[in-house]
Amino acid sequence: MDLQLDAKRALVTGSTAGIGFAIASALAAEGAQVVLNGRTQARVDEALRRLKAAQPNASATGIAADLSTAAGVAQLLAACPEVDVLVNNLGIFAAVPFEAIDDSEWFRFFEVNVMSGVRLARHYLPQMKARNWGRIIFISSESGVCPPAEMVHYGMTKSAQLSISRGLAETCAGTRVTVNAVLPGPTNTEGVGGYLAEMAKQKNISFAQMEAELFAAARPTSILKRLIDPAEIASTVAYLCSPLSAATNGAAIHAEGGVIRSLL
Repeated sequence: MDLQLDAKRALVTGSTAGIGFAIASALAAEGAQVVLNGRTQARVDEALRRLKAAQPNASATGIAADLSTAAGVAQLLAACPEVDVLVNNLGIFAAVPFEAIDDSEWFRFFEVNVMSGVRLARHYLPQMKARNWGRIIFISSESGVCPPAEMVHYGMTKSAQLSISRGLAETCAGTRVTVNAVLPGPTNTEGVGGYLAEMAKQKNISFAQMEAELFAAARPTSILKRLIDPAEIASTVAYLCSPLSAATNGAAIHAEGGVIRSLL
């Protein structure tokens, strides 16, 4: 299927690995002019190398900027003032007991997971409305609907993204600009995969056994019963970035393997 993304300018934040890199790769494969982002130049350069090794004809550049701060966002915007597609993928997570999460951590999670996307959308959304075309995607999580007891601060930021996404979509009524959120479930990223591999090593069991334990204990409602491949999330996001998804606006799209037991 041609997603009609040729020459569309697309920024994917936090895209040097995992879901973000998979999204950038999927958009590049569809002909978009992709801008990758990471905190360090070394990570950005390596991501670009990997993308272009897999897709020699890809149109891709990179910007190193720490989007957890207003200054970092300003730095990125100076280098990339206009886009047609914004994918707010940047996010952090950590399993911490609620009682041990101090004020600074609450604010840090909010700055990284929420305010990075807010600041970027505040800049790019007016341009999209002026051109009467654009796509903004927030990569939320099933944790935004089912907040995990071990990551309350993370769940809070993912719920906030759902609210912001819907609210921004309401401001686009009658235009050809859409704003949506995607809710991934447990995904085989560097962080999750590495964590499970370490746990498997400690228990002296295989990765597959550790993966099965995870879903039996922590995500028993999963229908998929395995970690999601980042490319499986990316294909959903690529469609939402395309002109073909025009009828989908203000939506929270589930790509979480059936963890959420809900018809909506």
